[in-house]
Amino acid sequence: MDNRRLLLLLIFSFSLVMLWDAWQKYNQPPPVAPVATAGIVASGSTAAPAAPQPSTSLHSPVPTLPGAAAVPFMPTGETVTIRTDLFVAEISSQGGDIVRMTLDDYKDTERKSKDFALFERRHQYAAQSGLIGEGLPNHKTAFSAVPGDRELSGDASTLQLRLEAAPSNGVKVSKIYTFTRGSYLIDVAYEIDNGSEKQVTAHAYYQFQRDTAPPEGESRMVMTFTGPAVYTEQEKFQKVGFSDIEAGKAKFVTQADNGWVAMIQHYFVAAWVPPEKLSREYYMRKLDSTTAPAITAGVIVPVPVVAPGTKVDFSVPLYAGPQLQSKLDHLALPKAEGGIGAQGLPLVVDYGWLTIIAAPIFWCLQAIHQVVGNWGWAIVLLTVAIKLLFFPLSAASYKSMAKMRTVTPLLVKLKERHAGDRQKLNQEMMELYKREKINPLGGCLPIAVQIPVFIALYWALLGAVEIRDAPWILWITDLSASDPYYVLPVVMVITMLIQTRLNPTPPDPIQAKVMMMMPFIFGAMFFFFPAGLVLYWVVNNTLSIAQQWQITRMMEGAAKAANDPKA
Repeated sequence: MDNRRLLLLLIFSFSLVMLWDAWQKYNQPPPVAPVATAGIVASGSTAAPAAPQPSTSLHSPVPTLPGAAAVPFMPTGETVTIRTDLFVAEISSQGGDIVRMTLDDYKDTERKSKDFALFERRHQYAAQSGLIGEGLPNHKTAFSAVPGDRELSGDASTLQLRLEAAPSNGVKVSKIYTFTRGSYLIDVAYEIDNGSEKQVTAHAYYQFQRDTAPPEGESRMVMTFTGPAVYTEQEKFQKVGFSDIEAGKAKFVTQADNGWVAMIQHYFVAAWVPPEKLSREYYMRKLDSTTAPAITAGVIVPVPVVAPGTKVDFSVPLYAGPQLQSKLDHLALPKAEGGIGAQGLPLVVDYGWLTIIAAPIFWCLQAIHQVVGNWGWAIVLLTVAIKLLFFPLSAASYKSMAKMRTVTPLLVKLKERHAGDRQKLNQEMMELYKREKINPLGGCLPIAVQIPVFIALYWALLGAVEIRDAPWILWITDLSASDPYYVLPVVMVITMLIQTRLNPTPPDPIQAKVMMMMPFIFGAMFFFFPAGLVLYWVVNNTLSIAQQWQITRMMEGAAKAANDPKA
């Protein structure tokens, strides 16, 4: 197979896979509209789902809900609003759970005048917790808020919200939230004051409840994972799809003494991270509903035994915020180094199957951004740096293409001369390549080596929340959204057409037509891609055109000089 056909096969196969994947995502049936009103339970139901029950030991199968059915539950009580320097959280008096959280530094995907809501009633998305034991409060119990500050102001570094449940059998339980300035980490603690005459043995559960609809504003051409995930040292990072949970086919580690459970969506994550070396039991289950399909994903941990007349407190931290690589890396550190031991938490940033390459690429992008202060120019400079890194390979590729361009007229004549004898044609072509010192694979292999790097950069740009809402210049006000005026996609199509003109024209008319179609096929896809990704391709194509034009001009000039008898 000659150079042109192999190159054509590579390009066509790559574009076909991308188009098919995008077409499948684009034609997915629309999700069921989420419930827009808080406090609604599925029609025909009178009770919210019961609290999860632990196994008889934390080395038994995953816990199950008592009763035949469970329905989605959203709190109906009053809410307490907490304001920090980074977010506003609404905590319901029913269950003492976080039912809404808006992030000050991030705008809503569709309504840019509003702050982005991570937890929200519209998606039935809440962070819930409770105790498991006789008479102990769970996420359905009514709490009362103790008076105190509701806003982190002045020089205060922390803010506490204390919620108290009505005493039961002499046992008083308080739920305490601690918010810290400059942090998306929330400490969720329980205090059990045992005023009874017998010891209290209990478990605690921490879970996320969410409907299965994807986040609003996600591009159908560029869809990322939304759903729960579990990390353990045993099986590492395990993402679980909503459909697997609904079908009862979810596979993940259920018993461990380490790890965390999270709910992931594009750019953002919420994760419960129990203390290290504490036995825990992970669970995920479908909630029955006649409105919006929903699931819960959580973890159950044992509570220290509370002797009569004593008081015990324990806590589990909740991270709820953006997938900022620097913050996630810090949280993954052991407590002795200032983290919370959330090993593996940085993996929630979806870099695709080339994480080993994408992670260092994004590190370089961050380093450039610290110097230039603009993510758009950082992408431009990173693209230039990658182009320089692969300059020798690109040069070898373009030299091979330039040589092929000079012998294209001879190849056309050979095809006409041996039109009925393919074996003879191939033999003559090989002789021509040998005589002209042309490697038929010379134009493809260098490009093939660069493909993993290009794909890794694609995923690095796609998964980086740092680029969300980041402007570049003029009309590009958000590099994570598509170009509002489609200027960059049009420029990209033009650059691809120029590249096609610079490449040797395939002697086969069908191949030539397919090659001319490729810029428009890719252009149609990139019309819906984030502007930051299109910017990368435009810069890369522009540099490739300059390099290819210079090398082709030099090669053609050398060929003319060699064939000129006066030279």
